[in-house]
This record gives sequence, C-alpha cells and structure tokens, in this order.
Amino acid sequence: MFEYNRGKPVSTALSAKLTNLLAQWIATSCLPISVVEDDGLELVLQAATGDPSYKLPTRRTIMRRIHDQHAAEKAAKEKKMVEARCVALTGDHWTSVNNDNYLGVTVHLIDASWELYSFALGVMKTEERHFAEACARQFLDVANQWGIADKISSIGTDSAPNMVAAGRILPFEHLPCVAHVVQRAIVMSLREGGFDGALAKCRKVVGHFKHSPANSDELNVQQASLGQVQEPLVQDVPTRWNSTLEMIKRMRRNRDALHTTLSQQKHNLALPTNAEYEKLAKLEKLLEPCRYITELLGGDKYVSCSVVLHALCHLQHAMKISDDDPAYIVRFKTAFTKDLNQRRENINLEWLKVATALDPRFKDLKCLPRAEREPVWAKLCELVKGEEPAVQPLGEKNPEPPKKKPALLLIGSDSESDEETPEVNTVERYKVEPSASLDQCPLKWWSEHTAVYGKMAHVSRKYLGTPATTVPCERLFSLAGHIVQKRRSSLSPENVNKLVCLSDWWKKEK
Repeated sequence: MFEYNRGKPVSTALSAKLTNLLAQWIATSCLPISVVEDDGLELVLQAATGDPSYKLPTRRTIMRRIHDQHAAEKAAKEKKMVEARCVALTGDHWTSVNNDNYLGVTVHLIDASWELYSFALGVMKTEERHFAEACARQFLDVANQWGIADKISSIGTDSAPNMVAAGRILPFEHLPCVAHVVQRAIVMSLREGGFDGALAKCRKVVGHFKHSPANSDELNVQQASLGQVQEPLVQDVPTRWNSTLEMIKRMRRNRDALHTTLSQQKHNLALPTNAEYEKLAKLEKLLEPCRYITELLGGDKYVSCSVVLHALCHLQHAMKISDDDPAYIVRFKTAFTKDLNQRRENINLEWLKVATALDPRFKDLKCLPRAEREPVWAKLCELVKGEEPAVQPLGEKNPEPPKKKPALLLIGSDSESDEETPEVNTVERYKVEPSASLDQCPLKWWSEHTAVYGKMAHVSRKYLGTPATTVPCERLFSLAGHIVQKRRSSLSPENVNKLVCLSDWWKKEK
C-alpha cells in the first residue's frame, strides 16, 4: 500500500486542471477513453496529489473536455486561415479496421510572417461510393465547413482515376502525388527487370523468420555471434513505400547469419543464389535514389513543391544507362524512365514550373530545357499582373481561384505594346537577383524581400505553400489507425474526427 503525504484535499482549480491534462493526454497519445477507469492511474494521481480521496473524472466528463478543447483549438486554426490569403489541401480515403470509409483532409498555408503551417482539417466518415462527383462534393463540404472554399488554390490527391476526375470537377488546381508516381514507376520496372524470382525468395525467407518467434530468436543468436546488430528482417508490402529496398538491405546485411541459421534448421526454402544476391545489390543502388526523393518530397515542414522538377531530373540522371549495365539493369532503367516520363506529363507541370521559378534557390530553371524557361517567366508575369493588391480591407474575401489555362501566355507577342509593365519589371528584377544557396530557406528569403517584390511575394505564398505529395494525409491515417482500433470500433464518427484532429494539432505544436 502507498503511504500518502497527506495534505489538503485537491482544490477545484487543480481538479479541473488535472481533468484537462488527462483529456489532452488521452487525445495526444491516442488512448482509449476507458483509461480513466483504471484503478492504477487513480492510485498514481492520489499519490501525486497527496489526496487519497481524489477520484478520476468519468468518461462523460473527459469527452466533454475533449469537445471543448477541440472547439478552442479549431477556433485558433480558423483564425489562422482567415488571415491567410490562400491555402492548399491534400486528401485521400482510408478504410478502418471496422470497414468504415473515411476522407482525410489536411491544409497547408504560409502566413504573413512566412511561416509554413500544415495541419488536419478532419477525418470525415463517408457512406457513398467513391465516384468522382461524390469525392469532389466531399472535398467542397470540408472546405465550406471551415469557410475556406474561396481561398483554396490547389488540392493534392493520389493518381487514382476517381481522384483525377474529381480534380477536374473542382475549381482548384489539381496536383497528383509525386511520391505515388515514383512508387508506381518502381513497381512497373521491377516486373520488367526480371527481379521477381530473387524477390520472391527473399519474401519467403523473411516470412520464415517473421512468423516464428523461435526462428527469429535463433537468428538473433547468430547475429550476436557474428558481432552484428540484432535487427528483425523486413517484409515488403505493396502499399508501404521503400519496403522492398529495406527488405533487400536487411537480407544482404544479414546474409551470413541467415544462411548459418537456416543450415541448422529443417526447411524447404530456396535461398537466393550468389548471382541473385549480386542482382539484389545492383537493385539496391537503383532504389536508393527513389527512397531519397520520396522522403525529401514527403516533408510538410519545409517547401517541397519547388523541388519536384529537380528531383525528377535527379532520378532521370540516376537511371541513365551505362555500358557496364547488364541486360536486366538496362530493362529496369528503360522501363522506369519510360513510365516516369509518361506520368510526368500528368502531374500539373505548369504549376510545378512556376513554383520552381519562385524558389530563389532554383530560379535559374536549369531543370528545364532552355526553350521552356521563357514561357515560365511569361506565365509568372501574368500571375503577378492578376494578383490583388497587398492590402485588403479586413474581412474581405479573396476572389475564386482563376480557372485553369491550357497554354502559357508569352511576353513580347505582337499584340503587346513595346512598353514594359510594372509586372514585367518586377519579374525581370527578380530574375537577375543572385540565386539563394541550396541550404537557405526560400521562405526566409521571401520574408526579407517582400517589400521589394510586393504582389509577386503573394504569388509565391500560393505556389510555395503547396505540398508535393499526399504524405501529410497518409500520416493522418496512420494516426487514425491508432485511434480506430478493434477495441474502439464503436467510436462515433464525430469523436473519431475530434480525436484525430486534436492529436495531430497538439503533436505538431510540440
């Protein structure tokens, strides 16, 4: 039994504070509400407060506090979006363990201080089939609930046909997830490269150890005897990016330990041959740049949209065929390059080109052929010309986003006068500015040059605030998976939404 340092009973103010902290702890750590019925937790708090009569709040009380905290945090987020000139969204669908469908949506914006913000707008349960019209309507419902429908500049989704079709219906620019594009190219190339046999053997070996604790323990003993780090093998999963690369790396790192362990067991496994291990080593070198690009573009704490074209150029360079490449590597590189080039045409290149030009690190546009550079600057001039003045009356709404234009407008056409407009002068002055260093934050650069470039700076907020991938939404579903579990499958959609949002908001604030 505990010995209490008996003091005064817990005051009403302290009790309220503890209740708020418990609610915040439950939401942030994705804990079940029933944790407040745990006798051990109650004993801990009784010992901490010195009051053996302290009682944990009820489930109903905790849920009321969670609702109150969600309302307060949502009001702060709404204020942040009211102050923003434009925002970008990402969205995707997710199926819970209870076979319920949810639409997750995140928002991304750059505020007046040139700080990049990214947070969840909600995880909404959907009942309809995911046809394009239904998806578009669901996105608009979320936007209208938050009052930002007139501020959305772009929306990012995966490349599923229904999402692509929904992007055409919506009055916003649509940006397919670049990470999905890269991963799809990898899947297609693995089929063409003739790696199926070696990878199938790896999967069976990994499964042999993953499904048996005894086998896994024996492998750990061999790893320790060889002076290696005791690490589990990794099974590749089609929906888990870079898992094939990680499986190959661990198979190769633990090759000796695996073969020694299996030589002491009875099994029917076919182990990779020396030639297949050589193929896997070459495949690892090919997949490593893809992993780097996927992780680089998947960040939501820094500008990513302006890096896409340079990232794709990096992959193109990594997949150049050399004279030393064996036939299977040539087939892989050829298939990867062909598939990536085909998908590259459907990732809203016009938007990405302008975003690249507005990043002071990459405004030389060396990732583009020379013939494509001048039309980008012409497009930027048109955007600056159409931008609203920097100062707006409080509460005045921005106009609806401009409709998509199929072609770029060229400067210096016959219909234009010889006299340069202020917008052209602004863009030309920006072009001759020295490029920022690669390690410099583009938002910091723009914060120091906002007064110089005025309306062009506001265009930069719109383009640089757009994420390159839907990874922020994927992270939201990982979070939701910790909340919507089999033991918590009766959670109402409203509570799921509030718990997911609060957990996302508070974790990012920390």
